[in-house]
Amino acid sequence: MGFVRNVLLAFIPIFVAVDAVGILPIFASLTEGIEQKQKVKIIVQSMITALCLAVSFILVGKAVFKLLGITIGDFMIAGGAILFCIAIIDIMNPIKKRHLPTGELGAVPLGTPLIVGPAVLTTSLVIVPQYGLVPTMVSVLINVLLAGLIFRLSISLTKTLGEAGLKAFSKIMSLLLAAIAVMLIRKGVMQLFTNG
Repeated sequence: MGFVRNVLLAFIPIFVAVDAVGILPIFASLTEGIEQKQKVKIIVQSMITALCLAVSFILVGKAVFKLLGITIGDFMIAGGAILFCIAIIDIMNPIKKRHLPTGELGAVPLGTPLIVGPAVLTTSLVIVPQYGLVPTMVSVLINVLLAGLIFRLSISLTKTLGEAGLKAFSKIMSLLLAAIAVMLIRKGVMQLFTNG
């Protein structure tokens, strides 16, 4: 029961950080005019890229920190500041249409930085001590699979929510991300004072 609870608790901040519905309009814009079979290949590529990056970062992130003399408190403050900037940019700036070669579309920008970017990496590394390595990994896996599913159902979702609905949901997720960013900065400062 404790494992399931930890997975659920880890799932929520990672879900907010991934913001699959929020990046859905970007996915729709980037894959506009591409046939369905190619879209599926792009989605699979983006999920593999996102998972490899997230898992690698979770596993070796702390070792890199130790090597560089960075504390979790330092990373929380820096990560929180980056998340806050990302959230503000998402709230203030409208989504611009971009067109990239389909061969690299799944890895960059969909796999990273859209599915797994600074927000997910920071959140994942920070919640490992709170909820455990395995629950965090499982939560990341579920969120990446969920993002892939949302992309797969993008046509019907866009029709259901409408462009205005997608934008409104994206703004709410960005606001939640800003709140999580403030929480990370607060916890980071507290940790620095406690350990210092």
